Amino acid sequence: MDVRPTGSVEGLGSDRGRGSRSKQSAKHLISTSHHQPTPGDKRARHLVLVLGDQLDAGSAAFDGFDPQVDVVWMAEVAAEAEHVWASKPHIALFLSAMRHFRNRLQAESTPEARIDYRMLDDPDNRGSLGAELCRAVEAWQPERAIVVQPGEWRVQEQLHEAADRAGAPLEIRPDRHFICPTDVFGAYAAERKRLLMEHFYHKMRRRTGVLMDGDEPVGGEWNYDDQNRETFGREGPRDVPVPAKFQSDRVTREVLDLVGARFSDHPGSLEHFDWPVTPEQAQEALTDFVEHRLPNFGTYEDAMWTDEPYLYHSRLSAALNLKLLDPRAAIEAAEEAYAEGQGRGDGVPPLNAVEGFIRQILGWREYVRGVYWRHMPAYAKRNALEAEAPLPSFYWTAETEMACLRHCIRQTLDYGYAHHIQRLMVTGLFALLLGVEPQQVHAWYLAVYVDAVEWVELPNTLGMSQFGDGGVMATKPYCASGKYIQRMSNYCSDCRYNPSQRVGQEACPFTTLYWDFLMRHRERLASNPRMGLQLYNLRRIDEDDQRAIRQQAAQVRERVLAG
Repeated sequence: MDVRPTGSVEGLGSDRGRGSRSKQSAKHLISTSHHQPTPGDKRARHLVLVLGDQLDAGSAAFDGFDPQVDVVWMAEVAAEAEHVWASKPHIALFLSAMRHFRNRLQAESTPEARIDYRMLDDPDNRGSLGAELCRAVEAWQPERAIVVQPGEWRVQEQLHEAADRAGAPLEIRPDRHFICPTDVFGAYAAERKRLLMEHFYHKMRRRTGVLMDGDEPVGGEWNYDDQNRETFGREGPRDVPVPAKFQSDRVTREVLDLVGARFSDHPGSLEHFDWPVTPEQAQEALTDFVEHRLPNFGTYEDAMWTDEPYLYHSRLSAALNLKLLDPRAAIEAAEEAYAEGQGRGDGVPPLNAVEGFIRQILGWREYVRGVYWRHMPAYAKRNALEAEAPLPSFYWTAETEMACLRHCIRQTLDYGYAHHIQRLMVTGLFALLLGVEPQQVHAWYLAVYVDAVEWVELPNTLGMSQFGDGGVMATKPYCASGKYIQRMSNYCSDCRYNPSQRVGQEACPFTTLYWDFLMRHRERLASNPRMGLQLYNLRRIDEDDQRAIRQQAAQVRERVLAG
């Protein structure tokens, strides 16, 4: 696989090739002492800002770095854990990975350069990125501050305002971690009346050569999603390989103790914390996934099962989003596993698995980021369905009679993780059908998942899950009854509700609210051709039954929101 840039909009390429920097060695760029530098030792030429989701020593922020005159700045601040009610696993992952990155810079250096690292429990910590940046600029008096484009509009604006206030120009450099630069995506989008991820994905495949046989896709099809919707049946999954686990070292244990004490009232548990926090661990996690779970990933990627939080999923999204793992390395590993395994028989990743995994990275991940930066900041306020209900309190406790929600939310709070169907078709689906304000759903997703950074979380939540953008991310609302959850999981087997019933004491709230959702939005959705069958089935329900559904939906809403 070669993902070299083509130098044109049509290329949709990358600013660097193949993933050669995935090991992220810092030896070429920095030397530093093993102690906290004293501001005033020497004025800095450049203050290089490294944020918690930019832990890539090969990033553009370090281009031209001179350890004799430049300073690296990193800051742990409470505001980043409190602007949403961030879960303990989310906070711990970012802090541990940041400290390991700092230590890596120190270990691979000589004593000339400086790292200004503000720890969360430093007594003089000013509490926010903006305030800490002002402090650093005052201390080092740099000619300019340099940062790779942040993963959140809010953070970018905060840094701009702080730099302006402190009197230091802020240079924002492109994030080479991504394969499609934002300006290239913007130019691509501007040429089209309607954006579709599938078309963008085809373009990316053609221009990178990933899974291509000349001008045609390997295997003759672009997308094998129709092979990736199998269930486990009544017997359930068998012998699912346990993902690689990463024991906490001294740095991580200190972080876990700090987070447990400082954020004791925040949601979530640290009991199961075993995420990769270094590039080496991220690479190990990738190798483990490709060898042991990728072969069955595609077939069962939409399936769910109680007490199986990971099944055949990769657990790589957090490492990718913190820049511990280069997406090119992940794509290349999957593609090579498929190419090398042809004709070898069992245990080899089939094409539907490899293509599905690569589509998540080369297609969805790049597309979502393009959508985010093309439409922000107004995108975050969109509410196309005019949903106004509050988020039910059980999203923070998992205390609900609905088994599917209880299992998925409990798993989320315990591990900081749920796979895409659990997010889209359980927690997200219920919020959509209930009519929760999408901004509240967004805040919950941003808070509880370890891989959540706004550029990826907001479009997936507000757009894909809640249809709050009116169709930018998805061509239709992802709405379904409880029958979908019954088909794809075993959650309904220990639930008091019956997904086949829409009214009555045993009626599944998902099913009741599904039909109520279609009734509430039938006029809005009537012109959407992809909603035709669902609206046709609604018309087959007589007026008396529709009235009963509306009454039951009102009771469900009252009961759920009473908390």
